[in-house]
Amino acid sequence: MTDLMERPTVLVTGGATRLGFSFAYALATAGYDIALHYHQSADGAQQAADAIMALGATCKTFQFDLSGEHPEVLIESVLNEFSSLQVLINNASAYEAATIAQTDMALLQQQFSVNFFAPLLLISAFSNKCSKGNVINILDNKIAFQQNNYAAYLLSKKTLSEFTQLAAIEFAPHIRINGIAPGVVMPGEERTEDYIKWRVAGIPLKRQGRVDDLISAMNYLLNNEFVTGQILTVDGGEGVNHLGRHAEQFSDRDIL
Repeated sequence: MTDLMERPTVLVTGGATRLGFSFAYALATAGYDIALHYHQSADGAQQAADAIMALGATCKTFQFDLSGEHPEVLIESVLNEFSSLQVLINNASAYEAATIAQTDMALLQQQFSVNFFAPLLLISAFSNKCSKGNVINILDNKIAFQQNNYAAYLLSKKTLSEFTQLAAIEFAPHIRINGIAPGVVMPGEERTEDYIKWRVAGIPLKRQGRVDDLISAMNYLLNNEFVTGQILTVDGGEGVNHLGRHAEQFSDRDIL
């Protein structure tokens, strides 16, 4: 077994619950120590840390508001506890539905602060403090669409996607930067069963994604040392299902 002093560390933002915790738990199983960031989920963060430490990994929690002016301070806080920081997973996300007409400056600032500004500044600080490593930005397969009902959220994620490629060039060869764009894997608790069935009907592979599908994507990006600047979409083909309307569909449509 690897000596505990030699274990690499990963910082997972938004790591207390849902997908963030799944990433952290899988990485702890794979031999990483975990820096678990959270904002408001204090109880969830402690439960997550307990579960991770039960695996034999070291896990410390870091409460931090990524919408503040200096999110890069989080990197310094983690390095004060873990000198072996090698991986950053930008998983924390702000999500609020609003059309362009409904979007004001406050909503733009909130969505962009968490979804884009914080990852940018965290990556910059990570590159300055760590001589080598990996970054994975968690995106959304919505970046393949033009869903104006999520204007600020979607624009912030589209910007993060473009930035992923830009940063991959700047920080190569010592730091690899990639992204994962999940589809229907962990819908919000407010989503009904009928809604999930409706979404799955639009997925070419005709099933909902599993957390293991995303863990496999994460492992691929971390382990393949010849991959950088890539966005790995894990959505069953939903994001490329752009058939559009055409004459044959018109001819075959149901006549009521």
